[in-house]
Amino acid sequence: MGGVVDDTPLLVSNHSGHEDEKELGFIPKFRIESQKLWKIAGPAIFTALCQYSLGALTQTFTGFVGELELAAVSVENSVVAGLAFGVMLGMGSALETLCGQAYGAGQIRMLGVYMQRSWIILLTTSLFLVPIYVWSPPILELIGETDEISEAAGKFAIWMIPQLFAYALNFPIQKFLQAQRKVFVMAYISAAVLVLHAVFSWLLILKLGWGLTGAAITLNTSWWLIVIGQLLYIFITKSDGAWSGFSMLAFADLWGFVKLSLASAVMLCLEFWYLMVLVVITGRLADPLIPVDAISICMNIQGWDAMIALGFNAAISVRVSNELGAGNAKVAKFAVIVVSITSVSIGVVCMAIVLGTRDYFPYLFTSSEAVAEETTQLATLLGITVLLNSLQPVLSGVAVGAGWQSVVAYINIGCYYIVGLPAGILLGFTFAFGVEGIWSGMIGGICLQTIILIVVTSITNWNTEAEQAESRVLKWGGGRYGEH
Repeated sequence: MGGVVDDTPLLVSNHSGHEDEKELGFIPKFRIESQKLWKIAGPAIFTALCQYSLGALTQTFTGFVGELELAAVSVENSVVAGLAFGVMLGMGSALETLCGQAYGAGQIRMLGVYMQRSWIILLTTSLFLVPIYVWSPPILELIGETDEISEAAGKFAIWMIPQLFAYALNFPIQKFLQAQRKVFVMAYISAAVLVLHAVFSWLLILKLGWGLTGAAITLNTSWWLIVIGQLLYIFITKSDGAWSGFSMLAFADLWGFVKLSLASAVMLCLEFWYLMVLVVITGRLADPLIPVDAISICMNIQGWDAMIALGFNAAISVRVSNELGAGNAKVAKFAVIVVSITSVSIGVVCMAIVLGTRDYFPYLFTSSEAVAEETTQLATLLGITVLLNSLQPVLSGVAVGAGWQSVVAYINIGCYYIVGLPAGILLGFTFAFGVEGIWSGMIGGICLQTIILIVVTSITNWNTEAEQAESRVLKWGGGRYGEH
C-alpha cells in the first residue's frame, strides 16, 4: 500500500511530482490541498471541541454552584489535570511522526505495534503522575494558591485520578486513527459522549446537588466512554489491517521510543503549560479569587478556540508525515502554506467574535458581577492570544509531522520561560499591572516563538526531510516487520 491513500490529483506519489505540479496554478492547487486538509481537520476540530467541552462544561456547571467550586475545578483542570494532559498528549504525539510516516510509506501493520508501545510508556508514566494528584494541595500552596482553593482543588484532583489513565490510553488511540485519516470515527464517539455528559452533568451537579462529587463522576465516566468506544471500533474492524492483535513487538525498541516520546512531551508540555501558568501566577495576586475566576473563564474560551488550531495541528501533522513518508517533499511544503493561510484566517474571525461579545460572554460562565467585569477587561488580551494561537499550534504540527520535536523544545524553553514568563512576572508584580501585565508579558513569548517557527519552516529543505522520513520508517521497524 505504497504512497498516500488519498489520490486526489494534486501530485502523484512518484517522489518528485514535478510534472503534475507544473500543470496546476496556485489557486487550483490550493483548492485541492485545502480539500485534503479539511477532510482531516474538520472532524479533528469537531472531536477536539467535543473532548475539550467535557471539562469546560463541568467547569461551567460548577460555576453556578459557587465561586470556590468554580475555582477548584478551574485550578484542577488547568494545573493538575492540565499537567497530566500535556504529558500524555505530548508523549502520545510521538505516534503522529511514526504512524504518519509509516502509513505514508505503506507500512500499515506497524501502526498497531507503535500504538501498543505508546500504551506501555504512557500507562507507566501515569503511575509516576499519581502522586501529583494525591499531594496536590501542598503542591498548589507551594506555587502560590490560597489554602482554601488548594484544599478544594486537591480534593477534586484525587477524585479525577481515573481520568489520568483514560488519557494514557486515549491519546495513542487518537494518533493511531488520525494517521489513517479515520477521524470521523472519533468525531461520532466524542459527540455522543458529549451529549450524555451535558445531561448527566446538569442532573448530578445542579439537579441532585452533588456539586464537585457529581462533577468528578460525570467527567471520569465520559472520558472512559470515549476510550472504550474507540477501542471497540479498532478491535472489531481491525482498522483495515493496522490492528492485528497484541504483539510482543510492542516491547521491542522501547528505549528509543521513550526518547522520542519524551522529546514530544517536552515540546508540547512547554506550550500547553505556558498559559496554564497564568492561572497559577494570578493566584499570587492580592485577593486572588476574582482574578483567578476571570482568567479561568478566559482560558476556557481560549481553550475552545485552541481546539480549532489543534484540529489543524493534527491535520497538518498527518499531511506532512504522510507525504514525507511517501517521499513527496513538494506536496508537504505546499500543505504547510495552505494550512497556515487557512488557520490564520479563522483566527482573525475568532478574535473579532471575542472582542465583539466581550460584554456578554462572561455571563455564560458566572453569575458574579465582579468576575464578569474583570473578565470583560481581559477580553482584548484574550483576542490577541486567540489570533496568535491560530498559527503557533499549526507550526508545531508541522514540527511533529517532520520529527523536529527536540529543536522546537529548545525554542519553547527560550521564548516561553526565559523571555515571556519573566516579562509577565515583571509587568504584573514589579510594575503592578496585575493580571493584565502577567498576560501581556507572556503574549510576548508567544510572538517570539511564532516568528522563530515561521523562519525555521521557511528555510527547511523538504527533500532532506523526506529522506530522513524514509530512514526513520526503517529504523523503527518498518523495513523488518512492516508489510505492504
